[in-house]
Amino acid sequence: MNSNKKGLNTICTHVGELEDKQYRGAVSPLYMSSSYAYEDVDVKRYPRYFNTPNQEGLCKKVAALEHAEAALIFGSGMAAVSTALMAFLKAGEHVVLQQTLYGGTYNLVHEEFSKYGIEYTFTKGWAAKDFEAEIKDNTKVIYIETPSNPLLTITDLEAVAALAQNNGLVSMIDNTFASPVNQNPIDFGIDIVIHSATKYMGGHSDICAGAVASNTQNIDRIFQLAKNFGGSLSDYTVWLLERSIKTMGIRVRAQNENALAMAQFLEKNDDIVKVYYPGLPHHQDHDIAKRQMKGFGGMVSFELKPGIDSSKFQKALQLIKPSMSLAGVESTLLSPAKTSHALMSAEVRESQGIADGLIRFSVGIEEVDDLKADILQAIKKVKLHPLS
Repeated sequence: MNSNKKGLNTICTHVGELEDKQYRGAVSPLYMSSSYAYEDVDVKRYPRYFNTPNQEGLCKKVAALEHAEAALIFGSGMAAVSTALMAFLKAGEHVVLQQTLYGGTYNLVHEEFSKYGIEYTFTKGWAAKDFEAEIKDNTKVIYIETPSNPLLTITDLEAVAALAQNNGLVSMIDNTFASPVNQNPIDFGIDIVIHSATKYMGGHSDICAGAVASNTQNIDRIFQLAKNFGGSLSDYTVWLLERSIKTMGIRVRAQNENALAMAQFLEKNDDIVKVYYPGLPHHQDHDIAKRQMKGFGGMVSFELKPGIDSSKFQKALQLIKPSMSLAGVESTLLSPAKTSHALMSAEVRESQGIADGLIRFSVGIEEVDDLKADILQAIKKVKLHPLS
């Protein structure tokens, strides 16, 4: 049976698992060796070549989850992003990138691409027409992120994929915020899917990893560069990530449900002036999200009413943790201007709509009533003691 035809939780649990032939254990054995035989073997294995037993098994799981032919696992999300982009770009070529991007990706392009003679343009919006307007004769790649970090804009996958195909371009997406549970871009014609596997794939705030999924030809091209860049992952972390993905479907669906409830709660609160969540009917891209997403995700962003200090609000929280990353089973939040998008200038952040008071909220699997109560008590505390 084709693994892509299996149900999500079955893929999460079983595809790519390694058989314990010696002891017949129920989970994949862990092969920690960094040195393997090379004589009289079918595969010459080497960790930097992404082909140790645990690496191969996990790559099969990620590929199946994204309805792809093949995948690679990296040491971080940025290792996956940088290697995928550089594999398809060289000096004199051009890439069109979505305006609303993760700050780390923006910084990679802004700081490094000119050193390699690679031209780039950031779109003025995130509709297909915005990408079309920036295509040049030397354009090779269109790069998108949807839902975007941190404003949760939604880009039309089918429209961008068609645009890329009609112009002979490679389309890439950062699918981290959606996860394979909520969105499978390859089904809409996107060529290459990238993840910070640190986030929903890991899901417990204890793993750093990245992933790329595509057809075999594209993955082989990325591999040829990846083996030189050396962004592979230790087998212990590979094993932990394979274990964590087993519960991804259950975790993400619970986070979807909680995030929608929290977004609805926040937009009714007079102390919140704006809520960003594609599951809300008045979200500017709600109809597109309904068409291409199976769930609206576990991320919500919001802005507090002027006069309620964002930093003091975060310090007043008792359950929700102010923390740098996202997508763990525990709820966390942060200020993008101070963390994920701090490498951007204030002017660039402002042009993207990232206010200094914006809060990005990663909703976990706790009871929703407890999360609501924590936010209410924190707001109340700051309003009662604004100068403390």
